[in-house]
Amino acid sequence: MLYALCPDCHHKWRLHLDRPLPKSGAGSYMPCPICRCKRAIAHAELPELSIGHLDCDAFYASIEKRDRPELAEQPVIIGGGHRGVVSTCCYVARKYGVRSAMPAFKARELCPNAVFLPPDMKKYQREGYRVRDMMRALTPDIEPLSIDEAFMDLTNVRDTHGKSAAECLIDLQATVLREVGITVSIGLSYNKFLAKIASDLNKPFGFSMIGAAEAVDFLADKPVRMMWGVGPAMERKLHSDGITTIGQLQEIDIHSLQGHYGSIGKRLYYFSRGEDNRRVEQSSERKSLSSETTFNEDVAGITELTEIATRLTSRVARDLARKEIAGHTVVLKLKSSDFKTRTRNMRLTYPTLREDVILDAALTLLKKEIDGTKYRLLGVGLTDLFAADQADPVDLFADTAAVIVDDNAPIQDEAAPVRKIIELPRPTAEQLRESLTRRYRQHKGKSPQRRFPF
Repeated sequence: MLYALCPDCHHKWRLHLDRPLPKSGAGSYMPCPICRCKRAIAHAELPELSIGHLDCDAFYASIEKRDRPELAEQPVIIGGGHRGVVSTCCYVARKYGVRSAMPAFKARELCPNAVFLPPDMKKYQREGYRVRDMMRALTPDIEPLSIDEAFMDLTNVRDTHGKSAAECLIDLQATVLREVGITVSIGLSYNKFLAKIASDLNKPFGFSMIGAAEAVDFLADKPVRMMWGVGPAMERKLHSDGITTIGQLQEIDIHSLQGHYGSIGKRLYYFSRGEDNRRVEQSSERKSLSSETTFNEDVAGITELTEIATRLTSRVARDLARKEIAGHTVVLKLKSSDFKTRTRNMRLTYPTLREDVILDAALTLLKKEIDGTKYRLLGVGLTDLFAADQADPVDLFADTAAVIVDDNAPIQDEAAPVRKIIELPRPTAEQLRESLTRRYRQHKGKSPQRRFPF
């Protein structure tokens, strides 16, 4: 028994088939018997699946094409510049082999006729928040992964909207296209891992589903790189052990995987079998704040790099003050002329938003990397973010009160202005305890159900 739904006329029907559908399994498409739309979706578990993943198609490039109709059929690449990398590119450019994070010079070699545009992050954020607001109209249980993609838990939408999760997501897809003017791809499954995989299957403007019945067979011939948490290094390690497909992991028991690969081995075991009990968490907490720049020419000298780091630190400090947050760890990022990245960090005694403190830490890290290497990129940032009111506590062991020059006070002695003594408040024992134990309590206070158990 298959349940089918048409995205155009919203006709719903059931059907019995003894032959596979086009794109059978995940994301089955078939023609609608009413309006003849060829994008009707069908799946045996369509009414039960409730975890969705929305991903905007080539988001930055799609926004620019929407605003510049003359670019509709042209290859558009966002970012690049003289020495930068590709932020994203449209699907026309991807046919030439252009990909995100590719060096700009290589993108130009592959697609010499491409239109390169500088990114307009404020505009992209504004449009991304519009899409997110449309998602929140369906469910409050949203977990953003970036400005253009997020998970959704649609378990309760039938009670609130009177429709299944699949019907609500089809409506959302049409609403985004109509009101924002871009396409999005949807993945629907019974957990986050498979929902994210499904959203990538039929891009652009795709709607794909992966159910429990076909999950193991569907994953069997897929490359191990498709699994969440398997990056280039882990992929190389698995390949060196003769494991190239997820199906090969399905044949190995959990103890062997955990013994050979450590904690990630347990994750590989469960994911390879389509099991993932992570919850969709409503987390909008910023994890880091940074600023970076790519140079027009490679730089190796400490003087030039110090000047650049100073400018970036000033920009970061302004952002911290505007957003009223502080950071506990200073991060320095460097990319050499051969595109190798170095990331160094220094944890501070207290969270800070002071420019001088951040710069001092960044320069300390930078000086250790001056070894004759030529760099093409430098970045300064902060992680482990806190509220601004928890930053830069007063030194408890200071013997003298701070003094501030009062420029408005009448001058008694032309040689020295009046100095007004101001007693700065000192943190209480409770405030110190709060600052020193906050990270431990945050970790301790999380519900075990909301933690990734694998």
